[in-house]
Amino acid sequence: MRNELTFAVRDTTPVTFLHTLVLPYRHAATYFDLTDPELAAANELLRHLRSEIMETDPLVKGFNVGANAGLVSGQTIFHCHVHLIPRRDGDVPDPLGGVRAVIPDKMRY
Repeated sequence: MRNELTFAVRDTTPVTFLHTLVLPYRHAATYFDLTDPELAAANELLRHLRSEIMETDPLVKGFNVGANAGLVSGQTIFHCHVHLIPRRDGDVPDPLGGVRAVIPDKMRY
């Protein structure tokens, strides 16, 4: 899937089945380097991908959406990419905390 400013690919090391990345064509190191039109284009793709994934796999009940920005956040590829990670009931024992789990001591609040 693609539009004028961004494109999508499946993650080569997916966290879950159908884990997808949205990237700008223009080089931008992080999410915060995207222009407003690129952000809008990425969001447009994320919404279309969400629908496509849910049609493909009716077991998908939610998503994690995120981007690592900077080395200390865990970014290893310095071309912006936004993760769309489909979630299914029971894919982890307890999903409480969601993205807060990147710092395990902070996932329970």
